[in-house]
Amino acid sequence: MAPRTTPPPHAGLLVHQPLGRRHCAVCRRGPLPLLVMENGAPRCLDCADLGHLVFLPRGDTALTRRSREESALWALVVRFNRRKGRYERQGVLVEEEALARAEQRCLADAEARRRRRARDARRRAAEDVRFTEAFAAEIRRLYPGCPEERARAIAEHASVRGSGRVGRSAAGRALSEGAVISAVVASVRHLDTPYDRLLMSGVPRYEARRRIAAGVETVLRGWEAAGLDSTG
Repeated sequence: MAPRTTPPPHAGLLVHQPLGRRHCAVCRRGPLPLLVMENGAPRCLDCADLGHLVFLPRGDTALTRRSREESALWALVVRFNRRKGRYERQGVLVEEEALARAEQRCLADAEARRRRRARDARRRAAEDVRFTEAFAAEIRRLYPGCPEERARAIAEHASVRGSGRVGRSAAGRALSEGAVISAVVASVRHLDTPYDRLLMSGVPRYEARRRIAAGVETVLRGWEAAGLDSTG
């Protein structure tokens, strides 16, 4: 395929960033950072009646779009890429007042997004508090002898948003009995048995779990029995 040496199709005004040293065919000024080709000859922006426009580099799509919307006159800026053999967009020329108005619109949107993010964060925090309280209450229902502070700590640990722990699973969010028990067992395993020390000493995980299984069961039965004693 032959290299593309013509500018991209564009219905409006087209301005070039020249690769070499070019001078205006009318006023002879140069070298020109930007130029307009008219009848095969380069013109500086002033001679092309575009000198009052300001350059907005590409990169911010929303700002570029709004600058064009606000500007009565604007031009696309392109530069030829020798390696790729084609013209590439570099930005736009727009009226300075139009750019200022576009920037204000973007700032207003950014502030609106910031306020929305803050509202969402507060909502999620409130949801997390309610969920943690419900999770802790379910722990206390299943294990009445579990200290209230411990139940709260287990619930908070299991339900951290984005943690991937059991409290954030579908079963955990539904407060299924299996998920709640899993969270309690994990807490007892790490805090009430030598499980972590066994792992650190090189004992394989399944063997470590086998060794501490009786200790876990003792703690859980004690927490269950406390509830039976109080109701008896």
